[in-house]
Amino acid sequence: MVKKFAEKNSDYFYFVFRVIIGLLFLLHGFMKISMMQQGKLPLMSLMGLAMIIEVIGGAMLILGLFTRYVASISAIEMIVAFFMVHYPKGINPLANGGELAVLFFAAFLVLIAFGSRKFALDNGFKK
Repeated sequence: MVKKFAEKNSDYFYFVFRVIIGLLFLLHGFMKISMMQQGKLPLMSLMGLAMIIEVIGGAMLILGLFTRYVASISAIEMIVAFFMVHYPKGINPLANGGELAVLFFAAFLVLIAFGSRKFALDNGFKK
């Protein structure tokens, strides 16, 4: 019974997944904007680039626009973030604070594999 419900509504579940990941990524970028406004983050830096990727990429994921490309760029950002920021503190993501980077990376792999599916602006380009 649960399996039938899940299969019948998989497009809706995936849409919610894509929007939640996009929203969290966007909010992650907004945190960096506030750091930039306080003078703690220069725009022309790796963190500034990460902020741009997260804000624009998060918005594009919410809209379902160029989903696979955005997810690919975002996944690369998360790999770089993990190895540059977290890995020097140890390999365990729970101990080095890198669990969010790993979870985002895994989510982006799903988005790369499945694309935007239904309820996305990408669908307007398929014709």
